[in-house]
Amino acid sequence: MSTQNNCPFSAEEIASEGIKPEEYEEIVRRLGRHPNKAELGMFGVMWSEHCCYKNSRPLLKQFPTTGERILVGPGENAGVVDFGEGLHIAFKIESHNHPSAIEPFQGAATGVGGILRDIFTMGARPIAALNSLRFGSLEDSRTRQIFKGVVSGISHYGNCFGVATVGGEVYFDPAYNGNPLVNAMAIGLMETPEIVKSGASGIGNPVLYVGSTTGRDGMGGASFASAELSEESIQDRPAVQVGDPFLEKSLVEACLEAFKTGAVVAAQDMGAAGITCSTSEMAAKGGVGIELDLDLIPVRETGMVPYEYLLSESQERMLFVAQKGREQELIDIFHRWGLQAVVAGTVIAEPLVRILFQGEIAAEIPADALAENTPLYPREILSEPPEYVQIAWQWKPENLPESTVSGIKIKEEFQSWNQVLLTLLDTPSIASKRWVYRQYDHQVQNNTVLVPGGGDAAVIRLSILS
Repeated sequence: MSTQNNCPFSAEEIASEGIKPEEYEEIVRRLGRHPNKAELGMFGVMWSEHCCYKNSRPLLKQFPTTGERILVGPGENAGVVDFGEGLHIAFKIESHNHPSAIEPFQGAATGVGGILRDIFTMGARPIAALNSLRFGSLEDSRTRQIFKGVVSGISHYGNCFGVATVGGEVYFDPAYNGNPLVNAMAIGLMETPEIVKSGASGIGNPVLYVGSTTGRDGMGGASFASAELSEESIQDRPAVQVGDPFLEKSLVEACLEAFKTGAVVAAQDMGAAGITCSTSEMAAKGGVGIELDLDLIPVRETGMVPYEYLLSESQERMLFVAQKGREQELIDIFHRWGLQAVVAGTVIAEPLVRILFQGEIAAEIPADALAENTPLYPREILSEPPEYVQIAWQWKPENLPESTVSGIKIKEEFQSWNQVLLTLLDTPSIASKRWVYRQYDHQVQNNTVLVPGGGDAAVIRLSILS
């Protein structure tokens, strides 16, 4: 089949979704037809690097992921480790780089919110947060703006949600000018007797939409996060989500209460790619399908079309599969916590994601094509260390770089180790990070034994929850 015949999209429209020409050919082959606008957007976000790791997956598979105490490895919302003495610990780390470069405060804040949801979606209560940050030179005004915004965003979400931010690291290098790395991590203590998985099951079981309403914020955020950051994309603020930590605090309590009823079959938070990702991943993991009616989704904006519903990344939203006949029990719990909760769909036997809108099928795609059987691009592994590493190995005192902030310069001849030490202490990467961690609440929940600044690592107390 030639995709040029009657193709409803221009090459520019296809590229704008982050889809390569050969990928579009594959989409047409799998569907047996051209996709519509909503379906094109669904493939764009789900086949992005951010969602399917099409470039990095072969490399990531080299990491060891199994062990005697590993209860849940890659593939679920978070990893879970058997800590012993009846304790299970959930871990999750992810990046939110591009959003933080565009809108530092919200980009970093929603990065924290996303990993916290991943933790409690497994049935664990978040007990600690950490971060690993990389910024450009502090002499650059844009870097200073990003730095302040990111730290403020992390602080705002974690403090308002009520999780102790107990550790992290911050480094500065001109290589990160305009494009920071913002990695957020969360740790959770299991509160439910069984780990909550995300694979849908039970034909005819109702699918519940819970949490916040859906708007146009974060549109296409997954595709945006996978694209090269440019001067033009700096202005793409609608692709950055807006978080509400107070609503998420209600969401975690409601979810943990709901899990204890035994009425929840599966749960999935809506992060990158929103409704598209949650429906396709739940269906693909369970080997079933999901039919969802967009007319039943609570919205915060009028006039939304299927493309916008499906690609919205509005925060603090989740999908649940409930035991048939017990959906109202769960809805009542969420309503009691002041959250949206509606039956918006059904688990179906056909392994499809079927989206309804105004009484018609707005999109229909095999779940596996979106979530499992995605493109893969093996990349060449370096056979020797890159040049900058080899140069670093040949370090000599006279090669000591200048400070990236005002301070001692060492362009003159090397004179003494004292001068070297003062120069090193003057660099932002080595200097005290107290300005950063003093903005974080690291003692909320009253389990922090050793706080940031008190040693090389923080220490928190673990105890079986009541």
